[in-house]
Amino acid sequence: MAYPPPYPSGGSGYPGQTTQYPPPQSTSTPWVPGGGGGMPMPGSGPMPHPTQSGNIGFGGPTPGYPPGPGPTPYPSGQPPGYPPGPGAVPGYPPSVGQTGYPSGPSYDPAPLGNTPGYPPMGGMPGYLPGNPPPGPPPGPSPYPSGPTQPQYPPSQQPYPSSGPDYSVPSSKPVPSNISRQSQTSITKKMSDMSIHKPPRTEGTLKPSRNFNAEKDASTLRTAMKGFGTDEKAIINVLGNRSNEQRQLIKTQFKTMYGRDLIKDLKSELSGNFEDVILSLMMLPTEYDANELHKGIQGLGTDESVLIEILCSRSNQEIEAIKRQYKKEFGKSLEQDITGDTSGHFKRLLVSLVTASRDRDGPIDSDRAKTDAQALYAAGEAKWGTDESKFNEILCSRSHSHLRAVFEEYSKVCRYDIESSISREMSGDLKDGMISLVKCVRDIPGFFAEKLYKSMKGLGTDDKTLIRVMVSRCEVDMVQIKLAFQKKYHKTLESFIRGDTSGDYRRILLAIADEPY
Repeated sequence: MAYPPPYPSGGSGYPGQTTQYPPPQSTSTPWVPGGGGGMPMPGSGPMPHPTQSGNIGFGGPTPGYPPGPGPTPYPSGQPPGYPPGPGAVPGYPPSVGQTGYPSGPSYDPAPLGNTPGYPPMGGMPGYLPGNPPPGPPPGPSPYPSGPTQPQYPPSQQPYPSSGPDYSVPSSKPVPSNISRQSQTSITKKMSDMSIHKPPRTEGTLKPSRNFNAEKDASTLRTAMKGFGTDEKAIINVLGNRSNEQRQLIKTQFKTMYGRDLIKDLKSELSGNFEDVILSLMMLPTEYDANELHKGIQGLGTDESVLIEILCSRSNQEIEAIKRQYKKEFGKSLEQDITGDTSGHFKRLLVSLVTASRDRDGPIDSDRAKTDAQALYAAGEAKWGTDESKFNEILCSRSHSHLRAVFEEYSKVCRYDIESSISREMSGDLKDGMISLVKCVRDIPGFFAEKLYKSMKGLGTDDKTLIRVMVSRCEVDMVQIKLAFQKKYHKTLESFIRGDTSGDYRRILLAIADEPY
């Protein structure tokens, strides 16, 4: 909205005047046309400057008027903004019947009609264009002043039109340099933690939603009763129930028929299909303890079984396996390991059996760098190899910490940690250390590789295939299948179909959640 054009005096805008508009009210001075009271007619002369005491709305010059005399716009130490209410530092007076800031600046009453430069304000007494001014207005002055109308103090000017922004600041403060650095550090640490945190896993063999132990026990009894065996019925039941449900079926079977389900299954089944079914009927710790015992006893030692189980199980799982092993075989697992292995490989296995690995937690970057330097100094940086240093770090540090160590190692050595182990070690110790590194990095990937090697080429390593399928079908088989396809560009299902047959193939596909 523009102000009136320059008056004939030649000045631009409203030139500063010595007189004030309107003049101070006096009961002894009558209103005289052209003497400064009321609203001047266009062309009657320059527009006088308004005073603070006679203006309605802003308690000072309306934006666009030249500032009047007075000190600086704001009191010392008072930030710009809406001043406090009555009783505090005087400031912006609220308009009548309105709270907060007014919707816009107030103007002196304008003449009725469309006088240029003034906003239309119908219904307000004034002068019609072209008519001579009437006599003195009756009643009190249209510019009241008094205690009922709070105004700016005489020594203070109102807010300038080009003042600071009064918009509401953002609720989120702008951080200082120190807080930015702290935030960056925290974000980096959290990012490191998320990088080193293993993904969640999921099994393919899940609990049956409509589980009924009595009905399943009856189905199994019917499948094995009389001449012949209904292997498909056995697969439908035991290949689609969780381990906990299978244990309940075993108990219910004995309750209903007074027979041992395991003995009946052994008498009715054979071959690899029998091995899979009997393995599924064991508790996980029971199965691991039996597999370790098979790997240690007899002619020679199946080191791959010891490495696979001890490198991939958690502290809690190893402790449970040790208790089960002692319960079933009357000797401690550590005793049998030390009696059947030797050298640095024996020390590696004993270290793993102690189940004293650090728990996962926040990553200490400095410690990770120190361990990476120690591994480098124990191998690639010297003649010979300090196997005990590798054993100390790889068997005692948490998995999350070791993942950070492996990343730091690649920065100090031109070889990856697995490549360095292959260059520095040999035999069972090398296999054990590399398997440990692979399990630390990616357990599903480790087992995907085990499954691939068990079926590739001529023949099938059925023991490894069964052991991995049974032990991981309720743990992380979903991720193993994904890792298998990503690494070898073929599905696990296609490998199983191509390397197995009959009921053996059907039960493996069932626990892998594939059509059979």
